[in-house]
Amino acid sequence: MKKIILTGGGTAGHVTPNIALIPELKRRGYKIYYIGSKEGIERKLINEIPDVEYFGISSGKLRRYFDVKNFTDTGRVLKGYSEAKKIIKEINPAVIFSKGGFVTVPVCLAAKKYKVPCVLHESDISPGLANKICIPSATAICANFPETIQHLPESKAHLTGSPIRKELFEGDKSKGLEFCGFTDDKPVLLVIGGSLGSVSVNNAIRNSLDKLLEKYQIIHLCGKEKLDTELEGTKGYRQFEYIQKELCDLLKAADIVVSRAGANAICELLALHKPNVLIPLPLKSSRGDQILNAESFEKQGFSKVVREEELTSASLLAAIEEVFTNKDQYIKTMEDSNQLDAVTKIADIIDSVY
Repeated sequence: MKKIILTGGGTAGHVTPNIALIPELKRRGYKIYYIGSKEGIERKLINEIPDVEYFGISSGKLRRYFDVKNFTDTGRVLKGYSEAKKIIKEINPAVIFSKGGFVTVPVCLAAKKYKVPCVLHESDISPGLANKICIPSATAICANFPETIQHLPESKAHLTGSPIRKELFEGDKSKGLEFCGFTDDKPVLLVIGGSLGSVSVNNAIRNSLDKLLEKYQIIHLCGKEKLDTELEGTKGYRQFEYIQKELCDLLKAADIVVSRAGANAICELLALHKPNVLIPLPLKSSRGDQILNAESFEKQGFSKVVREEELTSASLLAAIEEVFTNKDQYIKTMEDSNQLDAVTKIADIIDSVY
């Protein structure tokens, strides 16, 4: 049986595309293993999938700027490299697929050491630091955006789009409404701040809650340890730290979405044709990838963007109202976008490299 190691972690966005690939890889006869961090969100998500063995390794964040943590994190990366070499040697995979995140760096470097073909996926317009380090070790590199190709070695680059989990297309609106205790006579606003949550997005929504509840029922995915207990029981408002199993139903129930602009999240909104307002991470908190992602989607007519520096109750309410008023046009533009079948295309590339 062919063996493949998947790797990626740190946030749900580095895990869910791997999860989307798993059914197709199983169908093609692969035995699947997963390397992630020891305590990251990927461990929980992958351990819920049958017949996928999980290995945790040490990992550390690599920074472009000086920080005393660079010294300790470098040690963790080196330890992770040693652990990844041992795992790869034991499994002897035909190929490795890496979705990104700092846990993937020791895995990709160990793959190069043992001459195992490695396929990377870059979600954002410009490659992140982890993928930049891994690119020389890669046999092929998959990308979401046409703009990304110019940043990659031409001989390795493939425009594939982002793998979307099949179950996201199988949501049931009535189940989503029932799960939240909502009715079907009032539109639903879904707020997604990412698996780690966003204080600024959460605050903007909660500061506008009274006004929003006049028109919408609100599902608020606010992130780990970011629930507001004072809002529990508010009619028409449900908050959750993170949702996995019921997410497809909640997306189906949503008429409009407010979201960060992580590449995988917005590609899912595009595939599901969900009108949306994007609030990208600002430069002070990121390398600017979400700003580029959001600008690309706004230019293509898929999204309305509110920069965090301009985020107020008034600007948020105006953006939501503009998108909801013109939701049919947003939906048509997304329907006409001709999304690629990324799962099949990436699986074909994986098949081709060994």
